[in-house]
Amino acid sequence: MPPARHEGAQPHPVSIGLLNSHRTTPDTLADQPTAEELAAQVANLNELLARSQATLVKTDTAVAFTVKGEVTVQGHRVPYALIPPHAVLSQIARWVKLPAYRQVALLASRLDERTGTDFQREVEAFVMNALRRAADRGVETGPYCWDAMVRPKALASAAFELVMDRIEAAAHQRADDLQAERTRQSINLAQFPDTFRAAAGMRRRIIALLGPTNSGKTHAAMLALQSAGSGVYLAPLRLLALENYERMRAIGVPVSLVTGEERRLQPGATHVASTVEMLDTHTPVEVAVIDEIQMLGDSDRGAAWTAAVCGVPAETIYLVGSPTARAAIESLAERLGCECEVRELARKSKLAMGDKPLESLRQLRAGDAVIAFSRRDVLQLAEQVAHAGFSVATIYGNLSPEVRQAQAEAFRSGQAQVLVATDAIGMGLNLPISRIVFTTDTKYDGVEDGPIPAWLVQQIGGRAGRFGLAESGTVLGLGGRVHKAIRKQLQAPLEPVARTGFYVAPTQEHLQQIEAVTGESRLAELLTLFRRNIDVNDVFFVPTALTEQSERAKWLDGMRLPLAERFLFSIIPIATRIPKFQDQLWAWANAVENRRQSRIQPVGLRQGRSSLQDAEDACKIYSGYAWLAQRMPEHFPDGPAAVELALEASALVHQMLRAQNRGGKKRADGKKTLTGMLR
Repeated sequence: MPPARHEGAQPHPVSIGLLNSHRTTPDTLADQPTAEELAAQVANLNELLARSQATLVKTDTAVAFTVKGEVTVQGHRVPYALIPPHAVLSQIARWVKLPAYRQVALLASRLDERTGTDFQREVEAFVMNALRRAADRGVETGPYCWDAMVRPKALASAAFELVMDRIEAAAHQRADDLQAERTRQSINLAQFPDTFRAAAGMRRRIIALLGPTNSGKTHAAMLALQSAGSGVYLAPLRLLALENYERMRAIGVPVSLVTGEERRLQPGATHVASTVEMLDTHTPVEVAVIDEIQMLGDSDRGAAWTAAVCGVPAETIYLVGSPTARAAIESLAERLGCECEVRELARKSKLAMGDKPLESLRQLRAGDAVIAFSRRDVLQLAEQVAHAGFSVATIYGNLSPEVRQAQAEAFRSGQAQVLVATDAIGMGLNLPISRIVFTTDTKYDGVEDGPIPAWLVQQIGGRAGRFGLAESGTVLGLGGRVHKAIRKQLQAPLEPVARTGFYVAPTQEHLQQIEAVTGESRLAELLTLFRRNIDVNDVFFVPTALTEQSERAKWLDGMRLPLAERFLFSIIPIATRIPKFQDQLWAWANAVENRRQSRIQPVGLRQGRSSLQDAEDACKIYSGYAWLAQRMPEHFPDGPAAVELALEASALVHQMLRAQNRGGKKRADGKKTLTGMLR
């Protein structure tokens, strides 16, 4: 029984013009058959087409004939309808110009009694080869693969290639599925807390001190830490680690400082001030303080707080932060089997929204902090405030901790009357601010400008009226529209941190486990396997976003570096989306690849010749070198020198800012800039 007709096939030559061209030309009259002879030839060809299960078709560009049939190989029934290799007759444009007898002659030259059986043998041989390939790859064949054989307007060669491509794709998918299953078996995030053996073996107690800015929560936690026999302070910023390190030193607590870039190790130290990412999970202590605990909900850095709460080996853990973290803390404590006490503290000084907006920067007062959200706007505003007659301190994210600290001290001491800053003042930095003035109600979120989140408005606004430094605090907007928008966000209820879905970032050990069970050695692929395939059946712990690390991993995988070294270069805290820093990181990685030492190269900064940007960038490069020196001293032997150079560059940045922000200068052109509100 012949197979069913396939859509697109043309069952009779007439439909494509085989008998529609009766044109004759003088040079062909002698060769033309008579009408009766032509009719007989067409009848014979139609019978032959039927016996061969062949059909004339038009493709997009040509006229050809398709051969249909079915083969059975190793129990697999495979129907086919394809154009054999020799079955393309002519381009369409040429075909329609041919007289009918030439069309008949052309078809007769390509089609004979053996066409159907010869092509069937060719298909059988291919199917056998495809089945062998599938068996070698460990995959089953099925409709996903064989439906490519029923394409009446497709060349057989193209269909054969498509079948093989589908088998290869299935093989790759099978390998991916196998890797995924092995990954799930190797890492189960439900057991994440158990990976911190020192903490898992302790009976730990959690005390959460939660309250708004200026509620004294950090002060209370630090008192408990300082009076303990041993302890650790974990900070969200190097600046805060440095600040509390100096605070403990000042009262005689034997303390070390440990950050990604620097270690000040005191012999016999009982306490450590550290950035949260530098948590020591092996040394038990009496008390730990984890600051800004609401960062548990941050998709970029939250994994560090998850690891800190799960892994810090302390008898008593103080979690300090916003009341929005209460439910999350209670949920996490229950999961960890820790006793949990929550104390909510009230703000110690009054905070209110001003009745009227600030209409001009000339209405500023000593003790005010002016807020913008980019380095450029901060520097422009600082210049305007200085021209309005005030001495100015500036704080923004690009500054090193030392410069931020020096600028903050200038404001505290009164050397600077007004502070111009970004949201970098939102964490830590106890400052005698009387009024916070927002110059805008929008902030760039990495994609577009949008409203400043309510939590950030409240965090920054809460810096006004620090207890013991200023009796009360006031929040203002620069201009009526900004003032109105900030009022709304300052009073808005805050969304709580989720009770589940705590972020976890892969460690080097995690990736080595996955490598061991899957055989995959590419860092980018290992990160993908971790993110997509780890066992997260209860979604209490979930993989964090790994976008920037994955981007770095792609080019690091092209280097001859062990996984451990590629991993380190992928997490170095330097913004590689900036070409200068990307080039520097590549140079360092290239040196390690070739087993050469990288010596620190002074940039050669000079006041009056180097720009502020140059000095800031130098700080970051020196700090990046120091970070690598902590982890690969054999390749980066100048760690202490890099720290010193970073301090020198920071001092130069501070001098530059002081020089350009001195108050009392008069603006020559009298123009309004930035907001147009300087009158």
